Amino acid sequence: MPQLHTPDEDLYFVRHVLLTEQLVTVATIGDGIVGFAAVKGVWIEQLYLDLAWAGHGIGSQLLHHVTAKMTHVKLHCFQANAGARRFYERHGFVAESFGDGSANEEGLPDILYTRPDDLGLAYPTG
Repeated sequence: MPQLHTPDEDLYFVRHVLLTEQLVTVATIGDGIVGFAAVKGVWIEQLYLDLAWAGHGIGSQLLHHVTAKMTHVKLHCFQANAGARRFYERHGFVAESFGDGSANEEGLPDILYTRPDDLGLAYPTG
């Protein structure tokens, strides 16, 4: 991923956009933050997990927690992020369209994923 913003710009985004305009859920282990998800309407705007904690089910629990009451879910994922693509597809998301990067600030080809309404999935809460 290209570095587009300074640390101060990232902090401004967190304080003035992420925490004020989106519903944010944080995953912690002990005293440390290991991941978070931010939702706005039907969109998962952000879902990040510390790579050191990948493969422990934390990302799945976080995703299930934030989407448990959502009947339809959308998100964007970069085409080159093979791990995230496998993760979302394993959780019932379907690639709806592929973009060339002209619609995101990174300029990277992306995918619009949706999770169909009729999956009838029952997600664990713990």
